[in-house]
Amino acid sequence: MEPIIDKLGRPIRDLRISVTDRCNFRCTYCMPKEIFGDDYVFLPKNELLSFEEMERFARLFASIGVKKLRLTGGEPLMRRGLPDLIAKLTKIEGIEDIGLTTNGVLLGQYAQPLYDAGLRRLNMSLDAMDPELFGKMNGRGIKPELILKNIDRAKEIGFTIKMNMVVQKGVNESEILPMAAYFKERGITLRFIEFMDVGNDNGWSFEKVVTKKEIYEMLRAEYEMEPAEEEYYGEVAKRYRYLDNGAEVGFITSVSESFCSTCTRARLSSDGKLYTCLFASDGFDLRELIRSGLTDEELLEAITGVWQGRGDRYSDERTEQTVKNRKKINMSYIGG
Repeated sequence: MEPIIDKLGRPIRDLRISVTDRCNFRCTYCMPKEIFGDDYVFLPKNELLSFEEMERFARLFASIGVKKLRLTGGEPLMRRGLPDLIAKLTKIEGIEDIGLTTNGVLLGQYAQPLYDAGLRRLNMSLDAMDPELFGKMNGRGIKPELILKNIDRAKEIGFTIKMNMVVQKGVNESEILPMAAYFKERGITLRFIEFMDVGNDNGWSFEKVVTKKEIYEMLRAEYEMEPAEEEYYGEVAKRYRYLDNGAEVGFITSVSESFCSTCTRARLSSDGKLYTCLFASDGFDLRELIRSGLTDEELLEAITGVWQGRGDRYSDERTEQTVKNRKKINMSYIGG
């Protein structure tokens, strides 16, 4: 099939598949424990897409232009048998890249099976090097040492790793330089993410955002850097290279420098709803369609219709008012 485009001329290139809504962290900006407490009810297994359903959807999306898959959650390593899904996805024609987003807690256990199944790329989260601060931020008291050990293990095995750090004013901006120094030395790309108003529970406001410009100025005072060339259309991170060792640092600027105009990402929730924006209010129920026995052609028609009708550009339009009044899906449910 011909690749498809939306109302603003954006092609579909990336599909993010959430494999579970569960997570073993309670990060304040994503799943605060006041809301996602011990009695919180997650989706029952029969409501989650099966691996076979995910594989079928991935094949259909590949046929209309998707080149990259990213498995997200929740915490994807909490979904049992994940290497089996990876093995299925690596065989899909047209898929050039598969990544996995993880907080890294369970990676020591799963890194080798995932690699053996064909996974090569990890996006990992770490918001502070300071043990007390990181333990507080993740809501579970987990120390960075465990994550750092698992990063070393994954690197040893052969994974390409990118680190993500969500920066919040008054919380962890003091960790920007320690994080940069640690990962620069190891040749691992670190990406600073501006604190976003994802979901409805993280107490976001413009005042809590540390912008790319502010972070860049802090780094430039310490290191010489040059802009790196864009690798592909729709690349989200603004990338820079350290002149002394070639390691990279990136910025994800959803608040200060919107990238809606080149957004090529679709998101499939763990219970099979298709979302065309990270800040969407509603999704299109594909699970109901796939379980009602539709053919590939009928499913493709539905998916194509959703993408061709897409006009989302939330970050372009964000104001204090839209942040306050718009009910959005939670990131823990849909992935990043």
